[in-house]
Amino acid sequence: MLRDLRSQSLRRTPDELVQHLKTFELDLKFSAGVWFFSPPNSRFHDKYKPTLDIPARLEIAASLKDYGLGAMEAHYPNEINEDNLDLWKKFAHETGIKILTVIPLLFWDEQFEWGSLSNPIPEIRRAAIERVKGAARLNKELDTEFMIVWPGIDGYENGFGADLRAARDRFAEGMAEALDAVPGVRVAFEPKPYEPRGHILYGYTSEGILLGEKVERMLKHPDNRKLLDEGHALVAMNPEVGHMLMGYEDLPYAYGLVMEYARLAHVHLNSQPLGNYDQDLNVGVISTEANEAMLYALKMYGYEGWFGIDINPERMPVDTALKISMDALRVANDRINSLDHESLIWASEHPNQARGWIEAYLVRARAMNVEKLTPLPKLK
Repeated sequence: MLRDLRSQSLRRTPDELVQHLKTFELDLKFSAGVWFFSPPNSRFHDKYKPTLDIPARLEIAASLKDYGLGAMEAHYPNEINEDNLDLWKKFAHETGIKILTVIPLLFWDEQFEWGSLSNPIPEIRRAAIERVKGAARLNKELDTEFMIVWPGIDGYENGFGADLRAARDRFAEGMAEALDAVPGVRVAFEPKPYEPRGHILYGYTSEGILLGEKVERMLKHPDNRKLLDEGHALVAMNPEVGHMLMGYEDLPYAYGLVMEYARLAHVHLNSQPLGNYDQDLNVGVISTEANEAMLYALKMYGYEGWFGIDINPERMPVDTALKISMDALRVANDRINSLDHESLIWASEHPNQARGWIEAYLVRARAMNVEKLTPLPKLK
């Protein structure tokens, strides 16, 4: 089922925006990736927790249903595949936790050493395309909302003499072939600037938008062309907070940019130091103000999708980490809903008459004892 993203690009006057902020609230529906329910392999240390098979991971997920977990994400074919699909369907039926996306695993296999969809070796690239087709078929069978695609191994370290235009073309053409083979499936593309490759293709938010437009121009199947003609995005995006911050992007600007083009299908949330390696910390651990600014941008432009939590809880139980992350988002959402939207928008639109007002207001909005602070200056 394709969610209608077209309203994300709606422009509003300041008065219309204030009215929207007063009446629209984000629906905090939480999803989680089954991959971080079991400890991953590490270059630097042994696993701190026992390895869990898929049934054991789903048992933990089921226990979080009442706390707010409503959907699961999984990679194909290592986590979800044709052989264990009945297990996943039974889980979804018994718990009411839906399968939100089936993600083609395009970065792990030895065969993808030189890339997946961008691989210059024809038979390896063909294997990657067929894997995307297989994942797309499961997405269609399960009636998911989108298929996340992350090109983690498609990139380079030494760009000297490399025909990177050809690599980008191969990646886009391979994605288009897979989407035309299984029409009606939406991609939610996830950029990341580096790691595991030194540079990853289409690694930044703006590049993800360019990829979407490039692939959509290549699509030929009548069903896909009809959806595009109606204004729906078939290559949308799933930007991740950690990946954006690795690339020194600003969260409200980047998420707002994706929504300007009506391409925000899903979000992956965590926290991350600016730059640095991909840490996948619990939501709200670092830069809580950036988390609030990001949510406010989603509220401003009417995001109606799921809130995917993508973390790596190495040193605590996964259910504890998920509860912390869900709570952090609930707290941030309550705070942004309580703000004086009219004054914020007015100050933003009249910066010469509101010097420092927004900063002073946000300090007081976060204060435990606001009565200890000087009075907030009144706006004209």
